[in-house]
Amino acid sequence: MVTFLSLTFIPLQSSAATIADPSSLVDPKPKETAEAKTLLLRLDEIKAKDMSELKSSEKKKLRKEVRSINHRLKAINGGVYISAGAAIIIILLLIILL
Repeated sequence: MVTFLSLTFIPLQSSAATIADPSSLVDPKPKETAEAKTLLLRLDEIKAKDMSELKSSEKKKLRKEVRSINHRLKAINGGVYISAGAAIIIILLLIILL
């Protein structure tokens, strides 16, 4: 009985001692690198072009360039992505273990 009561109060005490300012933990906006800015400018240039004047081979090259730029931008942004199934499994494991 004493062990049960002591275990219920330990998490309360530890959470009260670790309250931190949320603004200091995470930067709300990731800083854009110079490479990302140049890629975005190139995308804007491509979108501003008049596609009716271009040949089909030139349009194809521009589409490939846009795809590669988008791929590089995704790589620059990074991040960790998990599926919904993985999130449910993680939550269930946390509930079971804690």
